[in-house]
Amino acid sequence: MAKRSSLYIRIVEGKNLPAKDITGSSDPYCIVKVDNEPIIRTATVWKTLCPFWGEEYQVHLPPTFHTVAFYVMDEDALSRDDVIGKVCLPRDTLASHPKGFSGWTHLTEVDPDEEVQGEIHLRLEVQPGARACRLRCSVLEARDLAPKDRNGASDPFVRVRYKGRTQETSIVKKSCYPRWNETFEFELEEGATEVLCVETWDWDLVSRNDFLGKVVIDIQRLQVAQPEESWFRLQPDQTKSRRHDEGNLGSLQLEVRLRDEMVLPSSCYQPLVQLLCHEVKLGMQGPGQLISLIEETTSTECRQDVATNLLKLFLGQGLAKDFLDLLFQLELSRTSETNTLFRSNSLASKSMESFLKVAGMQYLHGVLGPIINKVFEEKKYVELDPSKVEVKDVGCSGLHRPQTEAEVLEQSAQTLRAHLGALLSALSRSVRACPAVVRATFRQLFRRVRERFPGAQHENVPFIAVTSFLCLRFFSPAIMSPKLFHLRERHADARTSRTLLLLAKAVQNVGNMDTPASRAKEAWMEPLQPTVRQGVAQLKDFITKLVDIEEKDELDLQRTLSLQAPPVKEGPLFIHRTKGKGPLMSSSFKKLYFFLTTEALSFAKTPSSKKSALIKLANIRAAEKVEEKSFGSSHVMQVIYTDDVGRPQTAYLQCKCVNELNQWLSALRKVSINNTGLLGSYHPGVFRGDKWSCCHQKEKTGQGCDKTRSRVTLQEWNDPLDHDLEAQLIYRHLLGVEAMLWERHRELSRGAEAGTVPASPGEAPKDSLAQLLRVLQDLREAHSSSPAGSPPSEPNCLLELQT
Repeated sequence: MAKRSSLYIRIVEGKNLPAKDITGSSDPYCIVKVDNEPIIRTATVWKTLCPFWGEEYQVHLPPTFHTVAFYVMDEDALSRDDVIGKVCLPRDTLASHPKGFSGWTHLTEVDPDEEVQGEIHLRLEVQPGARACRLRCSVLEARDLAPKDRNGASDPFVRVRYKGRTQETSIVKKSCYPRWNETFEFELEEGATEVLCVETWDWDLVSRNDFLGKVVIDIQRLQVAQPEESWFRLQPDQTKSRRHDEGNLGSLQLEVRLRDEMVLPSSCYQPLVQLLCHEVKLGMQGPGQLISLIEETTSTECRQDVATNLLKLFLGQGLAKDFLDLLFQLELSRTSETNTLFRSNSLASKSMESFLKVAGMQYLHGVLGPIINKVFEEKKYVELDPSKVEVKDVGCSGLHRPQTEAEVLEQSAQTLRAHLGALLSALSRSVRACPAVVRATFRQLFRRVRERFPGAQHENVPFIAVTSFLCLRFFSPAIMSPKLFHLRERHADARTSRTLLLLAKAVQNVGNMDTPASRAKEAWMEPLQPTVRQGVAQLKDFITKLVDIEEKDELDLQRTLSLQAPPVKEGPLFIHRTKGKGPLMSSSFKKLYFFLTTEALSFAKTPSSKKSALIKLANIRAAEKVEEKSFGSSHVMQVIYTDDVGRPQTAYLQCKCVNELNQWLSALRKVSINNTGLLGSYHPGVFRGDKWSCCHQKEKTGQGCDKTRSRVTLQEWNDPLDHDLEAQLIYRHLLGVEAMLWERHRELSRGAEAGTVPASPGEAPKDSLAQLLRVLQDLREAHSSSPAGSPPSEPNCLLELQT
């Protein structure tokens, strides 16, 4: 049994931001920090005070985190980035609103005295005395303090105050993980009500000391002769009056939702999983058709989440194709018009979208990646709509003569025809590259639609059904927003965005089989018609080959579905190399291409070179960040592992940005989460000379000075399946619609000739809906008997953030 916490984050847009550049504009981006740890950085939107990001993330966290903060920054090429403002959301506030936050909220000023982080280790004791008791406070150590100096560290000391008397520890130079082990005593008067204040400061020789955080302790709660020792989280100084500047720094639109789940052992979910799998195997012949009931009782706002959870559950059971096939049949049974087929946000459409992202993302990258990269590299001005042509944006085509509108339109049409032709050619060649599970699912879709709409007049309908998912819901969104599909690291500028939009429109026209209705919408797309008509023939030929997967591949397909593909990541990184020995030792980073597979972390000089294994996955003990001062970079990670003879080793790898750093850490933590011997603590510094740079310990193999963060990961499309978590999420959803299921059960019972409700509590239910209701009751009882108690039902309130 384990408690899982996940944080859904959508950073939508900002507005009315202050100008930070001399041009009267800003280059804003967002940094998301959890307990002051940067985990996400959005793309920079250049030269605007009203940026749009539209980026979504899901972060898996330990349940003990405290706050999530959003910092809006202004990127500067030559100087340190400017801080515009921030939004801070405490965990307790998020937990009290399970539907989450949604809306606009004002940015607030970033006060250095409130930017605190870390914990301090104290031992407190009240000792009896002859005349009065004495308070003994032992300041042992601190960890993860905020770096306040330019060297990426601090010079911390502690100031202990009680009843006007102040005592201070010694100063520990250049450390965010100091150790003091100093004890202070204060005389206590009987009935004293004062508090003990423990403040942490960064010592500065020239300027004023920087505040690092404080802990305020109520003396009355301490018991005589019963020492209390614990880690205390440092708190900001909130005694200063805040500036009333809300609204002057602009606003940020966010969607944030925290979900805490108590996941039971696998055996508890087996009845639910078996019941749903049985329904899928029966298909349309099932008596209860639970899948249809789940769709009927699922609201539009949560349909995408339910579809994703169901799909992942059936992927783990090897029934994804059968599940989608059932949804296809349900949709076709209630569709009479071909032009509305799979165009609504039904459970079938949402499930298929999730399926393509999980099973086909690598395929998408292979087909679209080169075309998208070429569009970004060329940065040509492209426009087909005469009402939007701006000749001044193009410059001169000759020596001094500006281009005419007709020339702009003709060059734009040539550019788009070239991109569209390259895309269609790449797609036509990709049949064998398409995963077998995707091909088999499209084969089922093609057959079902052809059976439902036979006849020559519906010849194109099966093809359009396939393209409605492949082109309209998969390829076109990826073309318009390549960053959201991990095709690019940054958002496109205005010029490139327009090119991508026009290319996506052309792909949609091809996907619609060049119907008169699609041509009539935008007549100015006419210059692309020859390429579109040729593309329709290419696409139909491609789909014919795509769905022609032989029946003998079914067993291989089932094995592919039942085996979860491990997360795989690859890319260039810099590995740390040490040169020389003793005081003349130096270090450098060498660029290599790394591969993370299900067996090892390996590297090569180039992507196509021979690979050399660096670390076996079973030997990984931790994957953590390295503090900035160690190598002069904040994007270095360390992989702690044991070699073949069991000796501890550490590999230091440098990434190019915070997002790449967190993605690699996330991937490494996921593949090693079940390893034996995972570390609970580590050193965020490096061992140089005779001591650790972080805490100055001299014992190289001693216990680490900071706790590991193996549970902090980013959710990706190729994550390993967590069957128990998916089952728990489905149970949580069904619990929310239980009243509707009971009502439907009563309707079915009244309409049936023979009763299907059990005559007594001990009698087994005979229909699937009654079985489902019984399973929900059993799971509710299992949660009630767990130490954490029953899961709270989700209220319908959504906390709105408004300006």
